[in-house]
Amino acid sequence: MRHPSGIPIALMLVLAGSGVSRAVRADETASPAPASESARTVPPDVVIPGVLSLDEALRLLRERGLDLLVADAAVRTAQGTAQTAAGIANPSVSVSDGPTFNYIITGPGCSGCSRQNISFGVGDNAATFDELVGKRGLRIEVARAVLAATRLGRADALRNLEFGVKQQYVQVALAADTLDLTREIAHSLEQTLAVTRQQYPRMIDEGGLARVEIQKLEGDQAVSSAIQALRQAKVGLAFLLGVRRIAPDFDVERSTLAFRVPAALESAAPLPLIRRAIELRPDVAALGYQRLRADASLQLAQRQQMPDVNLSLNYNSLGLGEGGASPPYFAGQVQANIPVFYQMQGEIRRARADLTTQSLQHAKKLAQVASDVETAFAAYKANRELVERMNARLLGRATMARDVVEKQYRGGTLKLSDFLDSQRTYIATRLEYLQDLAGYWTAVYQLEQAVSTELRR
Repeated sequence: MRHPSGIPIALMLVLAGSGVSRAVRADETASPAPASESARTVPPDVVIPGVLSLDEALRLLRERGLDLLVADAAVRTAQGTAQTAAGIANPSVSVSDGPTFNYIITGPGCSGCSRQNISFGVGDNAATFDELVGKRGLRIEVARAVLAATRLGRADALRNLEFGVKQQYVQVALAADTLDLTREIAHSLEQTLAVTRQQYPRMIDEGGLARVEIQKLEGDQAVSSAIQALRQAKVGLAFLLGVRRIAPDFDVERSTLAFRVPAALESAAPLPLIRRAIELRPDVAALGYQRLRADASLQLAQRQQMPDVNLSLNYNSLGLGEGGASPPYFAGQVQANIPVFYQMQGEIRRARADLTTQSLQHAKKLAQVASDVETAFAAYKANRELVERMNARLLGRATMARDVVEKQYRGGTLKLSDFLDSQRTYIATRLEYLQDLAGYWTAVYQLEQAVSTELRR
């Protein structure tokens, strides 16, 4: 008798009895990706708005960042590996049918006489033993740990990519403000040159006029360099966001560089931030799962010392009835390789070394977290002091000194050298202030990266 599918009923019973027919749920390790997700390839190109906010830049990164999409693909690969590890070995089936040449049928009434030698067998390919001794369970545990570590690796990639975008966004804002400053200075130098030309040759000689002309030309050079730096910064930001064509021209919010102390950092201290980072950093958690994976791999290597035992059931028949040369019979079979010469010593040694390595890597990562947080906090504190000192007095005094000296020079009561020195001091102070602001916010974002949480709100 046969099942409607064509499989002999005896074979169906054997499979049911051995437990191999139990279905493995697809969600036992990881749900399969939707068809639309699995078929997803390269997404459409990124469209950057005319005025790009930092929040919008981070949203574009999360949705279209190519490095992040590569990390997503790695997660799907780990999901497939986890499903593979949860799979049960398919049964093996053998069927044979052929004539027996040395068997002679005698008499027309020979009941059950036949030359056909029919046999079939079914084996579990060690699936039953694999389940009983826990090898499959350990493989699932290893694959689950790898999947968890891969997902955390994706989260860690996002943490680092977000810092890269924030840092580059600050560079774009810095380059834009620097361009505005250089244009303002170039315009001021142009006016100064006009005044100097009026004073020549009554109040100033040709050498003095040449010095002012040089200052004006250097101001024009600074504008050209600032334009180039702004374009390069925008191209760098567009690349991080996944733009695959010529980077569009866009603006960023200038308020990004406005100085303020985030509420989360008003009274922050390194030790609480280090504790928070250890709790939140995905790379720390990923190494924790790697330790679990290495421990399960060691147990699996030790369990592999037990040989795989194949269970099978065979049926054989040469004719039927009383006259059959060999009546039908069933026979069970147990087959295994005896570990006489090799007992997986190499695999066990590698697994132990891997567990030691992962434990040391985890300890090293904890030290790295403390170093990252302390370094970022020191940079934040130092840059905050620089900006606060600039805002408190230095920037205002430099601006006032420049304005007073320029007024005196144009009135003819101050030497050219004193005016040029004052102008250089003012320019250097303004540029330093912009760089201090950029350094301050970069330090804030670096501290966010080190702690793996948002602190700028």
